[in-house]
Amino acid sequence: MTGSDTVLKPTDSSGCGLRLGDFATLTEALDYAATSRAGFNFYSARGELIEVLPYRDLREQALTLARRILRCAALRMGDRVGLVAETGGHFMRAFFACQYAGLIPVPLPTPVAFAGRASYVAHLRNLLASAAAAAVLTPAAYLKMVSQAAEPLGLKMLGTLDMLDALPEDGTDLPKIGHDHLSYLQFSSGSTRSPAGVAVTQRGLLANVRGILQALEVTAADRSTSWLPFYHDMGLVGFILAPVASQVSTDYIAAGEFARRPLTWLRLIAGNGGTISYSPSFGYELCARRAISVPPGQIDLSTWRVAGVGGDMIRPAVLVEFAAAFHGCRFRKEAFVASYGMAEATLGISFAPLGRGIEIDRIDLDLLQRADRAAPANGNEGRAREFVLCGPVLPGHEIEIRDAEGNVLEDRHVGRILFRGPSVMQGYLASGEAAERVLSSDGWLDTGDLGYLHDGSLVVTGRSKDLILVNGRNVWPQDLEWAVESQVDGLRPGDAAAFSVDETDRERIILLVQCRQSDAAARETLRRKVGEVLLATAGLACTVVLVSHNELPRTSSGKLSRVRARQMYLASLQDPSQRGAAATAPGRHPSATAD
Repeated sequence: MTGSDTVLKPTDSSGCGLRLGDFATLTEALDYAATSRAGFNFYSARGELIEVLPYRDLREQALTLARRILRCAALRMGDRVGLVAETGGHFMRAFFACQYAGLIPVPLPTPVAFAGRASYVAHLRNLLASAAAAAVLTPAAYLKMVSQAAEPLGLKMLGTLDMLDALPEDGTDLPKIGHDHLSYLQFSSGSTRSPAGVAVTQRGLLANVRGILQALEVTAADRSTSWLPFYHDMGLVGFILAPVASQVSTDYIAAGEFARRPLTWLRLIAGNGGTISYSPSFGYELCARRAISVPPGQIDLSTWRVAGVGGDMIRPAVLVEFAAAFHGCRFRKEAFVASYGMAEATLGISFAPLGRGIEIDRIDLDLLQRADRAAPANGNEGRAREFVLCGPVLPGHEIEIRDAEGNVLEDRHVGRILFRGPSVMQGYLASGEAAERVLSSDGWLDTGDLGYLHDGSLVVTGRSKDLILVNGRNVWPQDLEWAVESQVDGLRPGDAAAFSVDETDRERIILLVQCRQSDAAARETLRRKVGEVLLATAGLACTVVLVSHNELPRTSSGKLSRVRARQMYLASLQDPSQRGAAATAPGRHPSATAD
């Protein structure tokens, strides 16, 4: 255990006064937080405290490490340092050491996010090369894989933090950090494209953090809890950097541990009086599945005032299920806070007002698909679609909805979501052309998402690249996915991926469905039921392809990657040896519904 051997109490900013992100740099924020009694706690999957890292200790250890890195590694201000972001104090020390040393940390995923060693090594090599990394630091457990990934890159330094502990630090001066310096490089999750490195400045980071803290109305009484990966923007900005900039204590469990024991997350909130915690929809769904194992009164979630939801399209039904499952644990459905953001905006773009829970806009699906209009549905007549209101844009920022010609649209007209303000990225790494495609000369970021505005609140309808056009209809793939996942027995959220492929005379809709059955008759029944649901709910005939359990591709943050799913499907048509979709692709197996 590092630092104090007692559990950190809920945030105590005594002696420094509460400041909500009003700093020029992240080093200034940590210098100030170190005068409080707040800090980080790390827990095992069973909820056992395994490390305590007060901000005052983090600052001193980061300063020491910064001097050692600069002295021994021949690194210079502005060099990029890859950090394999395992949940624990080592990552915190290395990240903040880079801040003090004027180096640019690049958080990298851990192997647990990948299917195997080879895929992890290849992905890591790609990220390090893209970032033009000069060095990489990793936990000892991953050193062999990281060394293999970095072998052809000619790095100045590769090792673990433990290897630096015995090195000298005297005689090394640290540079002065300014608000226009880069703070870190964040790889986007790559749900619709290859991961892109986003350059985040000190100024942009603190602007976004201030907006988030203001939107969530953070006070000195708050305490946050997180299982989100440190290499993801929500895990990094939302639950490391924002807490430091507001002197808030945070309790952590690793993402892999959460997946095995999701209720540990809730027990930490209850046991430590947590008030702020976030998760994509699937995290709430995992907990709801395990709710039956929680005796009444065992967990008290009454302190949880911000139950944030973000990171993917929000599934209202999942949140309704969670609220019902934990109502007896004093969870309030009004605590849900919908939000929208992306790495290119540092993190947050919009947040729903506090205390209202999930607010739904029920719209006419036919008008949406044929005219790009989000008109209110009339009663239960006709087809309707429910979307979640993600609230107003962050203070000091702007948002617009535009059509394909760049014209600004009125309320309830669907178009591309554009965002402008001090939080917008400086650009992508080594790709000026890619940045020019999404970032205009006057600072507007094209998010690549579709949505509309309703009384000042943003509603996200989907990714523009995922949109399927069939006979003049705009079809959102998540509508098809959610329909079969909710109506076909045996399917769970995340079991389906919908996309389209171009054919000579038409666009064909493909639905990959994860199947846990090996019996041929059961598989055929599943295919038939999926096809029937799609015809009944969407009026569409789709090619249904069964793939193995856990075969659908995900990004490093757990999102479904429809682009990679489409690539997997197309590859299976060309190469019978391909895994997953190849086993059940049309022409090799009776997997398609009639078109």
